[in-house]
Amino acid sequence: MVSVKVDEEKCTGCGTCIDTCPVEVFELQEKEEKTLSVVVAEDECIVCRACEVQCNEEAIEVIE
Repeated sequence: MVSVKVDEEKCTGCGTCIDTCPVEVFELQEKEEKTLSVVVAEDECIVCRACEVQCNEEAIEVIE
């Protein structure tokens, strides 16, 4: 089972993970007046780790 975590403290809502993910695991949502990337399809993750590598803020962690 794969777990995809987004650190809300580090996330800037830039959307890089959304652009990078080939299977649409993420979407941007408003949370407490801040735009954040949110995991919406964790079960679709193919563990390519592109989101983890491309995130400039190091806000994403993929755990196998």
